[in-house]
Amino acid sequence: MSRKIIVGSRGSKLALLQTESVIARIREANPHLEVSLRKIVTTGDRHTQLDRLEVAAFVKELEQALLDGRIDLAVHSLKDVPTELPSRLCLLAVTERLDPRDALVAKARLNELAAGSTIGTGSLRRMVQLMGYRPDLRARPIRGNVDTRLGKVSSGEFDGVIVAAAAMLRLGWQERITEYLPLEHFLPAVGQGALVVEARVDDKDIATLVSPLTNLPAWQGITAERAFLHAIGGGCRTPVAALGTVNGNTLRLEGMVASISGRRVLRAAEEGSATSAGEVGMRLAEKMRGMGAAEIIAEARRHENG
Repeated sequence: MSRKIIVGSRGSKLALLQTESVIARIREANPHLEVSLRKIVTTGDRHTQLDRLEVAAFVKELEQALLDGRIDLAVHSLKDVPTELPSRLCLLAVTERLDPRDALVAKARLNELAAGSTIGTGSLRRMVQLMGYRPDLRARPIRGNVDTRLGKVSSGEFDGVIVAAAAMLRLGWQERITEYLPLEHFLPAVGQGALVVEARVDDKDIATLVSPLTNLPAWQGITAERAFLHAIGGGCRTPVAALGTVNGNTLRLEGMVASISGRRVLRAAEEGSATSAGEVGMRLAEKMRGMGAAEIIAEARRHENG
């Protein structure tokens, strides 16, 4: 392949590290290919109000750059990518997934923090699960990149913050993690820990180039998670979590749907063939709708629109 390709990325330190890791793999497989990186500022990078972020806040401008032909590929944290894509775009590859768990960076482990300690998080999902596990703590919204959030712990503004473990690992800051939060109490966001490559549907050369980067178990797991999220109807303002894990040919999908207040929290699981990952996700959504998830989602939408 003789063409030059341009890869788009957000400009944060973490986003650039993630994108460079994908570019390195492309170059390794295609040493004669010229690959360059273009930084693009997204709505999510400019926005300061946590509760008003739209679903595609961290990907919309990158997708527009793909549609305009200014870039050939976009690398995203998969948890930022909506389940519905523009018709001319597609997800081509999901790289090997890092630890999908949430991580606590704090002055002490979660069970050891004093009542009333302030924990920062930019996620309703994390807030709801934190309050379910330690209702005596105070959850406060926090914005900014990972180092900004960690700085608020160092300065004493917060007693701790909850972040994605994968972000800490990619930044090489694993020694700063106080505790990996248990999955039985803290299910991650859909796609957390995975990187995805997005491109134009009609660019066959790019598809040939990028598709081999896919890690199959990661692809199967996130396919089930995204099918669940889409079928359940969850949006930005609904606390929804899911994790798909593959063992051999068996896929186990765990899901959580909660009310914004945290008063109702539903959890369930479904198993099936890893080769039918989307069906597993849809079955779990159907099961949880029968448990009352549809009413929770509808309440969240009324709250969002009100």
